[in-house]
Amino acid sequence: MKKLAIIPAYNEEKSIAHVVAAIHCAQPEMDIVIINDGSKDQTSRVARMTQQATVIDLPVNLGIGGAMQTGYLYALRHGYDIAVQIDADGQHDPEALSYILGPIEEGQVDCCIGSRFLVKTSYRSAWNRRVGILFFTWMIGWMTGKTFTDPTSGFRAVNRPIIEFFAEEYPEDYPEVEAIVLLVRKRFRVKEVSVLMHARKAGRSSITPVKSLYYMLKVSLAVCISRIRDVS
Repeated sequence: MKKLAIIPAYNEEKSIAHVVAAIHCAQPEMDIVIINDGSKDQTSRVARMTQQATVIDLPVNLGIGGAMQTGYLYALRHGYDIAVQIDADGQHDPEALSYILGPIEEGQVDCCIGSRFLVKTSYRSAWNRRVGILFFTWMIGWMTGKTFTDPTSGFRAVNRPIIEFFAEEYPEDYPEVEAIVLLVRKRFRVKEVSVLMHARKAGRSSITPVKSLYYMLKVSLAVCISRIRDVS
Protein backbone atom coordinates (compact mmCIF):
# COMPACT_ATOMS: atom_id res chain seq x y z
CA MET A 1 0.00 0.00 0.00
CA LYS A 2 1.13 3.53 -0.78
CA LYS A 3 1.50 5.35 2.55
CA LEU A 4 1.90 9.02 3.45
CA ALA A 5 2.81 10.72 6.73
CA ILE A 6 1.17 14.14 7.06
CA ILE A 7 2.97 16.45 9.49
CA PRO A 8 1.22 19.75 10.28
CA ALA A 9 3.90 22.13 11.57
CA TYR A 10 3.82 25.58 13.10
CA ASN A 11 7.08 27.02 14.46
CA GLU A 12 8.74 23.63 14.91
CA GLU A 13 12.24 24.38 13.55
CA LYS A 14 13.93 22.69 16.53
CA SER A 15 12.15 19.36 16.23
CA ILE A 16 11.02 18.88 12.62
CA ALA A 17 14.28 17.39 11.31
CA HIS A 18 14.34 14.79 14.11
CA VAL A 19 10.73 13.81 13.41
CA VAL A 20 11.35 13.40 9.67
CA ALA A 21 14.48 11.30 10.27
CA ALA A 22 12.68 9.10 12.80
CA ILE A 23 9.77 8.43 10.43
CA HIS A 24 12.14 7.63 7.57
CA CYS A 25 14.05 5.22 9.81
CA ALA A 26 10.93 3.45 11.12
CA GLN A 27 9.03 3.35 7.81
CA PRO A 28 11.50 3.81 4.92
CA GLU A 29 8.80 3.17 2.31
CA MET A 30 6.50 5.86 3.70
CA ASP A 31 6.42 9.24 1.97
CA ILE A 32 6.31 12.40 4.07
CA VAL A 33 4.58 15.72 3.47
CA ILE A 34 5.05 18.63 5.85
CA ILE A 35 2.34 21.27 5.90
CA ASN A 36 4.13 24.40 7.09
CA ASP A 37 1.20 26.28 8.59
CA GLY A 38 2.43 29.86 8.20
CA SER A 39 5.37 29.40 10.58
CA LYS A 40 7.28 32.51 11.62
CA ASP A 41 10.53 30.65 12.25
CA GLN A 42 12.73 28.49 10.00
CA THR A 43 10.48 25.41 9.97
CA SER A 44 10.18 25.39 6.19
CA ARG A 45 13.91 25.82 5.54
CA VAL A 46 14.91 23.15 8.06
CA ALA A 47 12.30 20.74 6.68
CA ARG A 48 13.53 21.21 3.12
CA MET A 49 17.13 20.65 4.20
CA THR A 50 16.26 17.10 5.28
CA GLN A 51 15.60 16.22 1.62
CA GLN A 52 13.34 13.45 2.88
CA ALA A 53 10.00 15.24 2.74
CA THR A 54 7.80 17.31 0.49
CA VAL A 55 7.06 20.72 2.05
CA ILE A 56 3.89 22.69 1.39
CA ASP A 57 4.01 26.28 2.69
CA LEU A 58 0.64 27.77 3.58
CA PRO A 59 0.67 31.58 3.16
CA VAL A 60 -1.16 32.13 6.46
CA ASN A 61 -1.78 30.11 9.62
CA LEU A 62 -4.92 28.03 9.03
CA GLY A 63 -4.73 25.98 12.21
CA ILE A 64 -4.51 22.23 12.54
CA GLY A 65 -7.78 21.65 10.66
CA GLY A 66 -6.76 23.59 7.57
CA ALA A 67 -3.26 22.13 7.61
CA MET A 68 -4.53 18.56 7.85
CA GLN A 69 -7.13 19.02 5.13
CA THR A 70 -4.34 20.31 2.89
CA GLY A 71 -2.48 17.10 3.64
CA TYR A 72 -5.51 14.95 2.83
CA LEU A 73 -6.00 16.79 -0.45
CA TYR A 74 -2.36 16.07 -1.27
CA ALA A 75 -2.85 12.40 -0.36
CA LEU A 76 -5.97 12.16 -2.52
CA ARG A 77 -4.40 13.78 -5.58
CA HIS A 78 -1.27 11.63 -5.38
CA GLY A 79 -3.07 8.32 -4.99
CA TYR A 80 -2.17 7.31 -1.44
CA ASP A 81 -3.95 4.34 0.15
CA ILE A 82 -3.16 5.26 3.77
CA ALA A 83 -2.48 8.63 5.40
CA VAL A 84 -1.04 9.07 8.88
CA GLN A 85 -1.28 12.21 10.98
CA ILE A 86 1.79 12.73 13.14
CA ASP A 87 2.83 15.75 15.21
CA ALA A 88 5.90 17.85 14.41
CA ASP A 89 6.92 18.26 18.06
CA GLY A 90 8.28 14.75 18.61
CA GLN A 91 5.58 13.51 20.97
CA HIS A 92 4.50 10.73 18.62
CA ASP A 93 6.93 7.84 18.35
CA PRO A 94 7.40 6.70 14.73
CA GLU A 95 8.36 3.26 16.07
CA ALA A 96 4.66 2.91 16.98
CA LEU A 97 3.51 3.56 13.41
CA SER A 98 3.22 -0.16 12.80
CA TYR A 99 0.63 -0.39 15.59
CA ILE A 100 -1.76 2.09 13.97
CA LEU A 101 -1.02 0.97 10.42
CA GLY A 102 -1.54 -2.76 11.04
CA PRO A 103 -5.33 -2.80 11.54
CA ILE A 104 -5.81 -0.71 8.39
CA GLU A 105 -3.42 -2.74 6.25
CA GLU A 106 -5.25 -5.88 7.37
CA GLY A 107 -8.63 -4.34 6.46
CA GLN A 108 -9.97 -4.50 10.01
CA VAL A 109 -10.78 -0.78 10.36
CA ASP A 110 -10.92 2.47 8.39
CA CYS A 111 -9.30 4.67 11.06
CA CYS A 112 -6.91 3.67 13.82
CA ILE A 113 -6.04 6.08 16.65
CA GLY A 114 -3.01 5.83 18.89
CA SER A 115 -4.17 6.12 22.50
CA ARG A 116 -2.09 7.15 25.51
CA PHE A 117 -4.70 5.84 27.93
CA LEU A 118 -6.07 2.58 26.52
CA VAL A 119 -3.66 0.82 28.86
CA LYS A 120 -1.55 2.33 31.61
CA THR A 121 1.83 3.65 30.43
CA SER A 122 4.46 6.02 31.77
CA TYR A 123 2.89 8.96 29.94
CA ARG A 124 1.56 11.76 32.16
CA SER A 125 -0.53 14.65 30.87
CA ALA A 126 -1.17 18.04 32.47
CA TRP A 127 -4.24 18.10 34.71
CA ASN A 128 -6.14 20.54 32.50
CA ARG A 129 -5.59 18.38 29.45
CA ARG A 130 -6.61 15.23 31.30
CA VAL A 131 -9.86 16.88 32.40
CA GLY A 132 -10.58 17.85 28.81
CA ILE A 133 -9.83 14.34 27.53
CA LEU A 134 -12.14 12.77 30.11
CA PHE A 135 -14.89 15.23 29.18
CA PHE A 136 -14.59 14.48 25.47
CA THR A 137 -14.54 10.74 26.16
CA TRP A 138 -17.86 11.17 27.96
CA MET A 139 -19.32 13.45 25.28
CA ILE A 140 -18.44 11.13 22.38
CA GLY A 141 -19.84 8.18 24.34
CA TRP A 142 -23.06 10.09 24.97
CA MET A 143 -23.42 11.06 21.31
CA THR A 144 -22.29 7.86 19.59
CA GLY A 145 -22.48 5.08 22.17
CA LYS A 146 -18.78 4.33 21.61
CA THR A 147 -15.87 4.83 23.98
CA PHE A 148 -12.59 6.45 22.96
CA THR A 149 -10.02 6.83 25.71
CA ASP A 150 -7.87 9.40 23.90
CA PRO A 151 -10.15 11.43 21.60
CA THR A 152 -7.71 14.35 21.32
CA SER A 153 -4.86 12.18 20.06
CA GLY A 154 -3.42 13.49 16.80
CA PHE A 155 -1.62 10.22 16.12
CA ARG A 156 -3.96 8.42 13.75
CA ALA A 157 -4.05 6.60 10.42
CA VAL A 158 -6.87 6.43 7.86
CA ASN A 159 -7.55 4.48 4.68
CA ARG A 160 -8.40 5.68 1.17
CA PRO A 161 -12.18 6.14 1.68
CA ILE A 162 -11.52 8.42 4.66
CA ILE A 163 -8.81 10.29 2.75
CA GLU A 164 -11.47 11.03 0.12
CA PHE A 165 -14.00 12.02 2.80
CA PHE A 166 -11.60 14.31 4.72
CA ALA A 167 -10.40 15.96 1.52
CA GLU A 168 -13.98 17.18 1.07
CA GLU A 169 -15.10 17.61 4.68
CA TYR A 170 -12.81 18.16 7.65
CA PRO A 171 -13.42 20.05 10.91
CA GLU A 172 -11.72 23.41 11.39
CA ASP A 173 -9.57 24.65 14.26
CA TYR A 174 -9.40 21.74 16.79
CA PRO A 175 -10.54 18.82 14.62
CA GLU A 176 -9.60 15.60 16.43
CA VAL A 177 -12.73 15.14 18.55
CA GLU A 178 -15.19 16.30 15.91
CA ALA A 179 -13.51 14.09 13.30
CA ILE A 180 -14.17 10.99 15.42
CA VAL A 181 -17.85 11.87 15.73
CA LEU A 182 -18.09 12.48 11.98
CA LEU A 183 -16.49 9.15 11.16
CA VAL A 184 -18.69 7.16 13.55
CA ARG A 185 -21.81 8.85 12.17
CA LYS A 186 -20.75 8.04 8.62
CA ARG A 187 -20.38 4.40 9.75
CA PHE A 188 -16.64 4.20 9.27
CA ARG A 189 -14.89 1.64 11.45
CA VAL A 190 -12.77 3.42 14.07
CA LYS A 191 -10.66 1.82 16.80
CA GLU A 192 -7.87 2.69 19.23
CA VAL A 193 -4.60 0.93 19.89
CA SER A 194 -2.25 1.57 22.78
CA VAL A 195 0.88 3.61 22.03
CA LEU A 196 3.51 5.29 24.16
CA MET A 197 3.98 9.00 23.58
CA HIS A 198 6.79 11.29 24.69
CA ALA A 199 7.25 14.83 25.96
CA ARG A 200 7.83 17.52 23.36
CA LYS A 201 11.32 17.52 21.85
CA ALA A 202 11.46 21.33 21.92
CA GLY A 203 9.35 24.39 22.62
CA ARG A 204 6.22 24.36 24.72
CA SER A 205 2.54 23.84 24.22
CA SER A 206 0.32 26.84 23.62
CA ILE A 207 -2.56 25.19 25.50
CA THR A 208 -2.92 26.92 28.87
CA PRO A 209 -5.66 26.16 31.44
CA VAL A 210 -7.66 29.11 30.09
CA LYS A 211 -7.21 27.94 26.51
CA SER A 212 -8.18 24.43 27.59
CA LEU A 213 -11.56 25.74 28.76
CA TYR A 214 -12.00 27.64 25.49
CA TYR A 215 -11.03 24.49 23.59
CA MET A 216 -13.59 22.39 25.44
CA LEU A 217 -16.39 24.89 24.85
CA LYS A 218 -15.58 25.46 21.19
CA VAL A 219 -15.23 21.79 20.32
CA SER A 220 -18.40 20.89 22.24
CA LEU A 221 -20.35 23.56 20.39
CA ALA A 222 -18.98 22.42 17.02
CA VAL A 223 -19.91 18.79 17.71
CA CYS A 224 -23.42 19.75 18.88
CA ILE A 225 -23.98 21.91 15.80
CA SER A 226 -22.80 19.05 13.61
CA ARG A 227 -25.29 16.72 15.29
CA ILE A 228 -28.15 19.19 14.80
CA ARG A 229 -27.30 19.47 11.09
CA ASP A 230 -27.29 15.69 10.73
CA VAL A 231 -30.71 15.41 12.37
CA SER A 232 -32.18 18.20 10.27
